Amino acid sequence: MDFTLRSIDFTATGREIVREREITSDKLTIGRASESDIHLPDLAVEQQHLVLIPQATGAILAKAVSTLGFTYEGRNVREASIDPGRPAEFEIGSYRLSIDWAEGGKPTITQLAVSRDAGEEKDKLRGFGLERALPSRRIVSWVAVVGIVLAFLAIPIFSHMTRPDVEPDIKSDGNVLMDASWSTGSLSMVHHGLEDSCEACHTDAFVSVQDETCLVCHDDLADHAEPVRMDDGRAPHGAGDAVLWSVAHAFGKPGPGACTDCHTEHEGAGRMEPTSQKFCADCHETLDTRLTDTTLGNAADFGDIHPQFKALVIPERGAEPQRISLDDNPKNFGGLKFPHDMHLSSTNGVARMASRLDPDVSALDCASCHEEDSDGVSFLPVDMEQSCEECHSLVYDKVGNTFRSLSHGNVAQMQADLLALDRSGRRPVSTGRRRPGQFAQGGLYYSNFGRAMPGALTRAALAPDGMCGECHYPAAGGGLDVEEVVQTERFYMHGWFDHEEHKDEDCTSCHAAETSEDATDLLMPDLASCRDCHEGETALESEVPSSCAMCHSYHPRTGPSAAPPKFAKNER
Repeated sequence: MDFTLRSIDFTATGREIVREREITSDKLTIGRASESDIHLPDLAVEQQHLVLIPQATGAILAKAVSTLGFTYEGRNVREASIDPGRPAEFEIGSYRLSIDWAEGGKPTITQLAVSRDAGEEKDKLRGFGLERALPSRRIVSWVAVVGIVLAFLAIPIFSHMTRPDVEPDIKSDGNVLMDASWSTGSLSMVHHGLEDSCEACHTDAFVSVQDETCLVCHDDLADHAEPVRMDDGRAPHGAGDAVLWSVAHAFGKPGPGACTDCHTEHEGAGRMEPTSQKFCADCHETLDTRLTDTTLGNAADFGDIHPQFKALVIPERGAEPQRISLDDNPKNFGGLKFPHDMHLSSTNGVARMASRLDPDVSALDCASCHEEDSDGVSFLPVDMEQSCEECHSLVYDKVGNTFRSLSHGNVAQMQADLLALDRSGRRPVSTGRRRPGQFAQGGLYYSNFGRAMPGALTRAALAPDGMCGECHYPAAGGGLDVEEVVQTERFYMHGWFDHEEHKDEDCTSCHAAETSEDATDLLMPDLASCRDCHEGETALESEVPSSCAMCHSYHPRTGPSAAPPKFAKNER
């Protein structure tokens, strides 16, 4: 059967657009599917919604093929018969379809999109809307604009200009009204107390935070380097960066090298985001080309470009402490004779003695002598009385049931203790009878205690093969003393390390103590050892991607605790 399909659309200005096409088919499909003969792009229409089937009598059968029906002559039906020559109209979703019969019995189907709230119905309901009781949209819009300008611009600016001039205080409330609306995000944990006092940092309106403002509170920070060296070592700006910095300076932004270049705020509550690796690499990647006299190696990425570690050591007896690269295999003279391998053995006499003293212990380990400090970074000094004397006894006398021990670390006190021994002659261990062999006078095991001679005993104890000489070196000057014992608190002075983060590792995975025969061996992990787990910031496939800020502080400290303290991990 031949059909004429006509669609009527409207432009934005209301102009009517009519399109017609001819189609010959024994069945017309109507639905949302694009392959339908009559396409109705409406979500209220099924993909295959309705079919029009010509009948032998000349009538047209309209039949729903979906779960939804259609509206025909005001009723919702699923099937209807349209007689030939009789105009008909039905609705599907937001579309109205009308069928007219032209001369010759050829049906014309007109498709028209109808808006439900158009026409008289909309006019009838308009009288009941809020717009009849409220001002016009134009007036409401202007009132809203004026309110926003007053509340979020005029009041904060006026309040800022008329506020009292006071020093920033993290505990005080701010004096500027409505300034919270200007905040771009929450402050970090360390600056959380300034949430209600924007003017503590933003002292001048529409001017970036200046270094002078930061130093009001952070006045004890050290410079990264001498200002002149910083200027010489800073990488030059490219043409694009120079233009950007000139624009930034025009709006009051300090720098380069300003506090805000590194410490960005309003990034959300919690820990302040650490400085990106690129911030450090901009200068340190090619530092030697600008500071030709520097002793610092180039560094840009821990996994690729980083110098070998330098440890603070005493390279030999009598030398001053100095930092030496681990590539040079430095030694560290601490004044002790101590073989780690002997004490960590699980089969020798040391292990057997440890098990006799404590049945729950089969052998000594690192924790037997080394106790972690409360800061989680360093270890407490090894104490003779606490860590060593249980095996290396200093008992020299017994009075009744009480033992007397020599004072460790004080030669003068040791001499006084020996001098205080009973000065009267001691009863010989042996009787007057003669004993044969090694027990006879002059034999190895002959004992005949007489008057104590403190000087002789002291010299014997301090001799290289004496009791003290077993662990100590005699003093270089030849007097009755031993070399000073130096237990280095930090070997890496310019890096930060936390043992707590590595507690799942065995000590010997980083410190090769089990194979060390001499106390001068420097048992510190080198660069390659750390790279087993740590690589650069962008090495996402590594176990621990590591930026420069993970181990280094921009503001150097001085003294024995030069590395950043433990709390810097959460607050820097």
